[in-house]
Amino acid sequence: MSTAELAVSYAALILADDGVDITADKLQTLIKAASVEEVEPIWTTLFAKALEGKDVKDLLLNVGSGGGAAAAPTSGGAAAGGDAATAETKEEEKVEEKEESDEDMGFGLFD
Repeated sequence: MSTAELAVSYAALILADDGVDITADKLQTLIKAASVEEVEPIWTTLFAKALEGKDVKDLLLNVGSGGGAAAAPTSGGAAAGGDAATAETKEEEKVEEKEESDEDMGFGLFD
């Protein structure tokens, strides 16, 4: 990440922490106050537009949530999805059984 991107990211976090709306002008003001001179105005505009109407604190809290990947399938896709999940589960069980059987023999690779 470049210095410009870091400066704008930190400025956006400061504004979000203070509960202030994130705008390009406010980002640019913070960056100038921090004496970071190599930030082009396009960065502040891009960040302001990307974060417009979003709660930055909520974005940070939900970084690893996956964004609804665990949504329940509809009735049309349930059969196909269920069959694929069952096949994957069976393959995983076979792999686990094979690994366990090697341990049951009482010797390992370096014995």
